[in-house]
Amino acid sequence: MIKLYENGVYLLNGAEIVEDTGNVQVPSTKEEAAKHTIAYGILNAHNTSPDMEHLQIKFDKLTSHDITFVGIIQTARASGLEKFPVPYVLTNCHNSLCAVGGTINEDDHMFGLTCAKKYGGVYVPPHQAVIHQFAREMLAGGGKMILGSDSHTRYGALGTMAMGEGGPELVKQLLNKTYDIKMPGVIGIYLDGEPMKGVGPQDVALAIIGATFGNGYVNNKVMEFVGPGVSKLSADFRIGIDVMTTETTCLSSIWRTDEKIQEFYDIHGRSEEYKELNPGAVTYYDGMVYVNMSEIKPMIAMPFHPSNVYTIDELNENLEDILHDVEKKALVSLDGAVDYSLQDKIVNGKFYVEQGIIAGCAGGGFENICAAADIIKGKNIGHDEFTFSVYPASTPIYMELVKNGAVADLMAAGTIVKTAFCGPCFGAGDTPANNAFSIRHSTRNFPNREGSKLQNGQISSVALMDARSIAATAANKGFLTPATAVDVEYTGQKYHFDKSIYENRVFDSKGVADPSVEIKFGPNIKDWPAMAALPENLILKVVSEIHDPVTTTDELIPSGETSSYRSNPLGLAEFALSRKDPAYVGRAKKVQAAQKAIEADTCPLDALEELKPVMAKIQEVYPEVGRGNIGVGSTIFAVKPGDGSAREQAASCQKVLGGWANIANEYATKRYRSNLINWGMLPFLTDEDHEHLSFSNGDYIFVPDVRKAVEEKADTIKAYVVGDGLKEICFHLGELTDVEREIILKGCLINYYRG
Repeated sequence: MIKLYENGVYLLNGAEIVEDTGNVQVPSTKEEAAKHTIAYGILNAHNTSPDMEHLQIKFDKLTSHDITFVGIIQTARASGLEKFPVPYVLTNCHNSLCAVGGTINEDDHMFGLTCAKKYGGVYVPPHQAVIHQFAREMLAGGGKMILGSDSHTRYGALGTMAMGEGGPELVKQLLNKTYDIKMPGVIGIYLDGEPMKGVGPQDVALAIIGATFGNGYVNNKVMEFVGPGVSKLSADFRIGIDVMTTETTCLSSIWRTDEKIQEFYDIHGRSEEYKELNPGAVTYYDGMVYVNMSEIKPMIAMPFHPSNVYTIDELNENLEDILHDVEKKALVSLDGAVDYSLQDKIVNGKFYVEQGIIAGCAGGGFENICAAADIIKGKNIGHDEFTFSVYPASTPIYMELVKNGAVADLMAAGTIVKTAFCGPCFGAGDTPANNAFSIRHSTRNFPNREGSKLQNGQISSVALMDARSIAATAANKGFLTPATAVDVEYTGQKYHFDKSIYENRVFDSKGVADPSVEIKFGPNIKDWPAMAALPENLILKVVSEIHDPVTTTDELIPSGETSSYRSNPLGLAEFALSRKDPAYVGRAKKVQAAQKAIEADTCPLDALEELKPVMAKIQEVYPEVGRGNIGVGSTIFAVKPGDGSAREQAASCQKVLGGWANIANEYATKRYRSNLINWGMLPFLTDEDHEHLSFSNGDYIFVPDVRKAVEEKADTIKAYVVGDGLKEICFHLGELTDVEREIILKGCLINYYRG
């Protein structure tokens, strides 16, 4: 079904795979053939640096949603923003319900609208479209690059290389700066065969995620989709696979394009944006994933990660064993915070679920919902616990589904059809009952992504599936059923896009800024607090220690209802690690009191009594360390932090609580490490095994001459665990650009741009 090549490969004429075993004969050098990837061509066209090894990228367009755009614009304003230099689209698809915190969600929307007017942007009102569907319909273009402040910014199927990053990277673009990265590796994804009837894009995507996530095969690389199977897929099907590439931890994605993508642009009235893209006659890839789509069956990603995949048939045939395995894995994710069992889901030998949802940028596409309507037409979901909700990804899609009868077929069966909203993807909508099991065609199934709260003893489960199998399960009244087991004729409805829906409602400045517009600030919208520059010497207290194999950004700062507070840095910080380590905030604040004393030019030892013996031990060896050359802050240790969302708040919340560093064995994504750097935090790496660390929660770590080490581009940083004496340890900073070092030295991106 899926094969990962151990070596790089040459792709000849877009069809023949030749593995680079060291003695292959091809009519090109490896270096020259590597320039023939689609990715290389697009990156080269957007690179402003003099070489292709160290890229300085300027994007064509930017996009953000209402969880992220307030913080981004506030950061840019504090750094000197006068006008959006490129098209910047502000969608309102996350905090759309205005269900938490009184007026604050709608206040954020009014902030966005007035900023779009003042700085020359585009404002998409709530319920019109989820961020990525609007981008597909209105922003994507062949050979273009888009940067978004959401991790699922992926438009590769349309010939657009898109990347999801933390907000500070968008700030750089708004200030006419660049996105600086080393030239990424490019991995070919060779699609062969054709999906069987009933298999959808989520099935193919989950199979690929299952094969690549755990081994890091595509980590921080570009996935380039090639091969004869691409042409067997519709545009919607390709989009459905593409959006899920984020869950492999790749950097970005790009696909070869053809007449089906040309038709997509034609349908959306943007024919001029189509560009044919293909790899060269001889193309070199750093690796290759061969995917025989004909062998892929309906899949399910069990809790609590998109890579925890099985075929639905396999699950149904081995229910007790697989559920027991999922329960064992959950012990790690849930830290024993709640009792967790799935055994009650076995009813008369079958797996029963309480909820089905098709939603968002992954599930809410036209073809997905049409297929679901075909499956459930003439049936019903029953009148027991099972519920079924469908969210079309945009109002134009919704309108077409109304016109062609799909909405009527869904609703007649008991389905609730709702407006475009991302809530089910991040825990702000359709939270199931405690201990319930939800199957969703959405992007993620991390703990709490469905809205439950471990700290309150609540837990429910999410599994990812394709819309077709979710509809088949709904037609079977909640008993897990693959779509391949259903006898149905798919109608294959044709899509018609009505551009007037957006013309009548979306504010588009056409790039014209109006400086006279006054920005509307709701009472929850706050400026970033002042942040100090990196001191000469640093005392860190470890205030949280996480030994999970991977720590998600959801665990660092929860999604769901907390999202309403993302316009208020200090207010949101109160939720940091709240579902993973509830004592973290209190510990961090206690340490921060010492740093605040330093900044007020008073004695930090008076503000933090426990610091006195620590300082005494340090001064036995470093007597010169003290007033005027010391900083005090907190740090956390996690084995592999930062999987999942691009949300910058996973880092910024630590920073506003006095965090100076993270310590990790590795960082799960470039996004999270970049967020740490942009908020002036040291992205320390340790070679120590996480089960045998030289330090533990509550320990103090002294880092002498840390500022000098950053200035002099040292990789290895000498530090000491402070106890009865000073026990030497070392950290690594990894590769940092000159700009990244300067940002850390200045204390954060805002300080860097203020000069």
